[in-house]
Amino acid sequence: MIDSSAVIAKSAQVSAEAQIGKDVIIKDHVIIEGPVSVGEGTVIEPFCVLRGPTFIGKRNHIYQFASIGEGCQDLKYKGEPTELHIGDDNTIREHCTMHRGTVQGLNDTRVGSRNLFMVNTHVAHDCVVGDDCIFSNNATLAGHVTIGDHVIFGGLAAIHQFGRVGAHAFVAGMAALNMDVPPYVMAAGHYAKPFGINKVGLSRRGFTEEQIGAIRKAYMIIYHKHNTVEEAIPQLDELAAEFPCVKIMADFLRENGRGIVR
Repeated sequence: MIDSSAVIAKSAQVSAEAQIGKDVIIKDHVIIEGPVSVGEGTVIEPFCVLRGPTFIGKRNHIYQFASIGEGCQDLKYKGEPTELHIGDDNTIREHCTMHRGTVQGLNDTRVGSRNLFMVNTHVAHDCVVGDDCIFSNNATLAGHVTIGDHVIFGGLAAIHQFGRVGAHAFVAGMAALNMDVPPYVMAAGHYAKPFGINKVGLSRRGFTEEQIGAIRKAYMIIYHKHNTVEEAIPQLDELAAEFPCVKIMADFLRENGRGIVR
């Protein structure tokens, strides 16, 4: 179904299975195949390819030559109708690729809202991306990666499959992540190591000096007190009782991931 207010270029090819919402703009030579849902106010620039099952929210802007909802690059993938879900108000720049999930994984790839994906970024199968993130040019997420809210990836940064990056973390340009990055932490290098907390980002987002001080103390507990992860968790819990912003750090460490950057 195509809403009557949608504007679709004559050269665009739109599947009969597609659901095109109110005030959507689809420009020249766009190809939409299979069950693709495009939410109201979304703009799709020329030469994009969208394949379903893919579900795109409202007011997204997808720039030219992006590939959205393609079958994934996992050798186990055999053409199953897995899914890609994208939230609202995302900016997806030129040559960005986002692949659907696998039946062996989550069955879908999930992207939140208000994210900026710069040129040539890649979101692989079964990834989960939060809200308000920035992925600079050529940033790459391998399969099954989980990214929290307000995360920034520098240009050419890459993360290993099944890796995790916690909320408000900062990953420097060209960083190679083979371990998890806890919330609030800055990571840089090949392979990446921790370099303090993301104080500038936290200040910009309205964290108080008292909260930032507590997060810095939590960082010291994890990285400068010679604690194991198991030893750090109860100390973080104690700190979180007074400063709830620390709780996500303790919860992150409780989950069994790849181990944290050291």
